[in-house]
Amino acid sequence: MGITKDSIMKNSSTGGWKYAMLLLVNQGMATLAFFGVGVNLVLFLTRVLGQNNSQAANNVSKWTGTVYLCSLIGAFLSDSYWGRYLTCTIFQLIFVLGLGLVSLSSWLFLIKPEGCGDGNLSCNPASSAGAALFYLSIYMVAFGYGGHQPTIATFGADQFDERNPKEKISKTAFFCYFYFALNVGSLFSNTVLVYYEDTGKWTLGFLVSLCSAIIALVAFLLGTPKYRYVKPCGNPLPRVAQVFVATVRKWEIEPADPDDLFEVEGSESAIKGSRKILHSNDFEFLDKAATITESDMNEAENPWRLCTVTQVEEAKCVMKMIPIWLCTIIYSVVFTQMASLFVEQGDVMNSRVGNFHLPAASMSAFDICSVLISTGIYRRILVPVAGKLSGNPKGLTELQRMGIGLIIGMLAMIAAGITELERLKHVTPNEKSSSLSIFWQVPQYVLVGSSEVFMYVGQLEFFNGQAPDGIKSFGSSLCMASISLGNYVSSLLVNMVMGITARGNKDGWIPENLNRGHMDRFYFLIAVLTGFDFVIYVFCARWYNCINLDESIDQNDIHKDGNGDRGESRAV
Repeated sequence: MGITKDSIMKNSSTGGWKYAMLLLVNQGMATLAFFGVGVNLVLFLTRVLGQNNSQAANNVSKWTGTVYLCSLIGAFLSDSYWGRYLTCTIFQLIFVLGLGLVSLSSWLFLIKPEGCGDGNLSCNPASSAGAALFYLSIYMVAFGYGGHQPTIATFGADQFDERNPKEKISKTAFFCYFYFALNVGSLFSNTVLVYYEDTGKWTLGFLVSLCSAIIALVAFLLGTPKYRYVKPCGNPLPRVAQVFVATVRKWEIEPADPDDLFEVEGSESAIKGSRKILHSNDFEFLDKAATITESDMNEAENPWRLCTVTQVEEAKCVMKMIPIWLCTIIYSVVFTQMASLFVEQGDVMNSRVGNFHLPAASMSAFDICSVLISTGIYRRILVPVAGKLSGNPKGLTELQRMGIGLIIGMLAMIAAGITELERLKHVTPNEKSSSLSIFWQVPQYVLVGSSEVFMYVGQLEFFNGQAPDGIKSFGSSLCMASISLGNYVSSLLVNMVMGITARGNKDGWIPENLNRGHMDRFYFLIAVLTGFDFVIYVFCARWYNCINLDESIDQNDIHKDGNGDRGESRAV
């Protein structure tokens, strides 16, 4: 179905940049609130709750992993039952409530005496009730923010109608600005809030986060009358399971020709709220689930025996995305080093700027600034130039961008390894810190920031665009799930390396005293693994075939307000 004049006029009254901007404000303010708690959480646990470094690090790792795994819960509820708007609203309310309890628990129970936890004045031992309330509150923050993130990204993309060429370009730009807004919010948290919390003003920092989250929620609710809404498509788990069960039941038969496979008549799909997906030649054995047998003709339709082509293709899409997604996990290992080994490396370098001591964790500001600058360069320079050379209005495809992100991430690890080699050359015997300036770390932070623009923005576009209508939020959540697994894989990698290199009373590569280790070798190891991962990724990207949606369906059947196109068939 083509674009009609009436549909364009109707779309112009809802959605578009005017209301997508509210969602970008929401993203920036929510991220500020989240990192206002998360960026200094390890210091709060050690200084206020009295935990040792290893306990605090493990607790922060568990909390961070929980945040990103909760994205899968939010995506499931959004796609299956609640829809994007309701899911965003509920999880943001949980987020605000969690931040309120964090502020309350620190003020009433934990920051005693006032001003403690600044690195000099010790806090009184925390009561069991105070500690329990604090843990409850930070996990509510994790649950609320994690469930909100992939849904708000998809809801923002819903505001643009791909049947309108201008809005199709705007949808691509939205993901870029979405990641830009995320980093603007985290920049404030990583600079201003870090400073106040580091000086013992913990409750003030938490209250600022609470106010920011409330502003984010209000901005989100302001657009309620004019957003474009997408109906949830039901639980996808039984639909995918039915395809595999039906395939197993018909394992002995040969798949029918594509034209003879089962599909409902008319333009509407059997999956509520989803467009039909045209047949593909990938994983052809699954076509058995849509092959009509004599028993199927003699019995009432049973989805556990006979599935539609669209249902089969939905399962194929999930299977095709998994190899690409697995290749992004190693990149997340690179990204994770900024919050762990980069900070430990900077902590044993010369961080004096005159009389001012620069906290090692604040070097992440260079990463954030790199993201902001790289986003502008990408949108304003690289896209137009690459578009003219390739003929693709996007400049580079999502898969190409993700591959570039892997290469730049590998270069970041090489830069970090070179910095560590130089740091070790400037170590003074019996001194903890090297005389090498901490600003030697700037290249590795800048390279990681540049790689994020290609990798994470590319992921958001790719998984959202290639996911069928019924699992759009699930596609967006894969990006966050990759970061979560990256944390776990990084921890596993460190344990394996230390288990091998610290045998026989050796210090190993990453000992307590870094001056006696070889952290540079660990960085180079990650660079090698990233290079190997890139080779595999290239094969997976070349093998990947795009989703092929049936554009003949009337999109008014999909949306509550009759607006917006919710998927795409693209050349990657």
